[in-house]
Amino acid sequence: MLETIVHYIILALNTFSVIILLFGVGKAMIDFFKNEFNNDDQSVISKKNNSVKIYLGSYILLSLEVLIASDIIETILNPSIEDILILAGIVVIRTAISYFLGKEIESTEI
Repeated sequence: MLETIVHYIILALNTFSVIILLFGVGKAMIDFFKNEFNNDDQSVISKKNNSVKIYLGSYILLSLEVLIASDIIETILNPSIEDILILAGIVVIRTAISYFLGKEIESTEI
């Protein structure tokens, strides 16, 4: 019974992560097209698009953090050595992506 509940929690977290990502991509697309079809100077459009990139990056980071939490919960249910090693690899990869994406966001903030 508890395992079934936790399985649905994991599914909900994974779904929530995808929703966060899609929401951020959708908003970024709308902002991007608004910027491109504006009659602004190219440098102004470039600055606005950098802002969109920062905005999208924050959604990607949030989505990755939710996925990491979901994977940790899933591994707690199945604590075999193989699952722990897979989780470690996933966490390392996602953490590296989060770190470098965060650094890029910091370096491009206006």
